[in-house]
Amino acid sequence: MTLEEYWDCTYKMLNWPGHSGPEVLIDDGGDATLLMHEGVKYEIEFEKNGTLPDPNSTKNREMQEILKIIKRTIESGETKKWRNMIDGLHGVSEETTTGVLRLEQMGERGELLLKAINVNDCVTKQKFDNVYGCRHSLPDGLMRATDVMIAGKEVVILGFGDVGKGCAQAMKAQGARVVVTEVDPICALQACMEGYQVKRIESVLKTADIYVTATGNKGIIMAEHMAQMKNNAIVGNIGHFDNEIDMEGLDAYPGIKCTNIKEQVDRYEFPDGHGIIILAQGRLLNLGCATGHPSFVMSCSFTNQALAQIELW
Repeated sequence: MTLEEYWDCTYKMLNWPGHSGPEVLIDDGGDATLLMHEGVKYEIEFEKNGTLPDPNSTKNREMQEILKIIKRTIESGETKKWRNMIDGLHGVSEETTTGVLRLEQMGERGELLLKAINVNDCVTKQKFDNVYGCRHSLPDGLMRATDVMIAGKEVVILGFGDVGKGCAQAMKAQGARVVVTEVDPICALQACMEGYQVKRIESVLKTADIYVTATGNKGIIMAEHMAQMKNNAIVGNIGHFDNEIDMEGLDAYPGIKCTNIKEQVDRYEFPDGHGIIILAQGRLLNLGCATGHPSFVMSCSFTNQALAQIELW
């Protein structure tokens, strides 16, 4: 699925004939919430001075698609579409760490227009879904995509929050030599006390076999890092958004060649002849290359979501 298709599906999910929009919203990453709030912002801007959103005003590919959608709705004469949609919403319950961070930032800036419930920080979500779900689905995704022998490999887990903890446990259990990179001193100390080596990514680029980003942040593995990796190193992401891995920079790297090996598995060859394996185009590899978390652990998360929706209603 392309970015354009993804955001088109997000738009369609919020729209159906005869209604201004949903009455309650369960969001996963904050994308639907972001689209609505950006829509409100640009509707107000259009009313003030007739200015339409300009997709070329940003280099962020996600934001470009958002602005295209909002521009289309305003040009079609729906100049209060997003405000009407938010007015009809009882609220949103957010599933993910990254989505909650977005909500908190919007709240701090006074921009949040909805009641919001943080489902991610429920103990029976975060300490189960994030840890044990990822512990199950990471090796599943890696092995379905590549059939690689994990035992003996040097595996780098970038980030040692709850997701990273589950991933590191899974790789250790498979017999991998696990390295953790982590900027938070407490999480880094936890990784050390669990027996993992804690290093900077720059120190393992020549030796590591598998890299998994798990931070929920952006710009974790950059194109210049990938250019220095050993031949056929495997690079994947299990954090929420695809910008943990610098796919834009990789695609634009001078002389880069991309060969599709099979669905959700691509080999990028650098001008010097060495290449790396990218899983799921930098998106969630456990969903792109496998079937995600088992339904049992997800039932913990979704029970919290049901309770949150009842509270909002």
